[in-house]
Amino acid sequence: MTDLALRDSGNGTPLLLLHAFPLHAGMYRAQLDGALGTARVLAPDLPGFGASRAPDGEPSLDHWADLLAGLLDEAGVASAVVGGVSMGGYLAMAFARRHPERLAGLLLADTKASADQPAALANRERIAAAVLARRSVALLLEEKTESSLLGPDSTGELVAEVRALIGAASPAGVAWAQRAMAARPDSFPLLERLRVPAAVVVGEYDALTPVADAEALAMALPDAELTVIPGVGHLSALEAPAAFNAAVTALLRRV
Repeated sequence: MTDLALRDSGNGTPLLLLHAFPLHAGMYRAQLDGALGTARVLAPDLPGFGASRAPDGEPSLDHWADLLAGLLDEAGVASAVVGGVSMGGYLAMAFARRHPERLAGLLLADTKASADQPAALANRERIAAAVLARRSVALLLEEKTESSLLGPDSTGELVAEVRALIGAASPAGVAWAQRAMAARPDSFPLLERLRVPAAVVVGEYDALTPVADAEALAMALPDAELTVIPGVGHLSALEAPAAFNAAVTALLRRV
């Protein structure tokens, strides 16, 4: 058993949606409510986030990718469209690397294929060490992590929702995920080899993985459609669900 908390909704093409850091699968409320009528949406809480138990082993997105393959086995799914926002996109690429035969399509939203640069690596380790030392994820809220995730016109209600999603993370999950993301390789060679339909989505005001990163993803993928969503930041699935869902629905039609 994978022992992952899972939201499983709808019928149709299997769509495995992977959440952003440091949120949980509740960020996909607008994709799990039937809006993607042609899909069976499976949205797990990754280990240490939401209702899933803490992760174990050496931090590696490959480990999580293998866990997700087991989750698909348990759900009776042979192949799926796999995708996610931010960290979820990194994990989708790890899944494509580890289990290409199970990939029916790829969704990469507000993410990038390049490995981290030294400054980003140092910041990841700073956060990982701090949350473990304090046994709390309060640092993420003190540093107003949501400000870097959301666009400039986000409502107070959305800000509060994102802060609540962040607050549900565990210190072990946050630290493990930061170190796993730090260890991820450059994925451009992988993307160039993929022969499945792909969608790349990005918010116009995404400050963490800007439009240029999305354009690079779309150029690397042999069969990709790029959607830039006006007026939103790094959490396009939450900030502009109608536009995000339209891009996903278009991908599902191509699978």
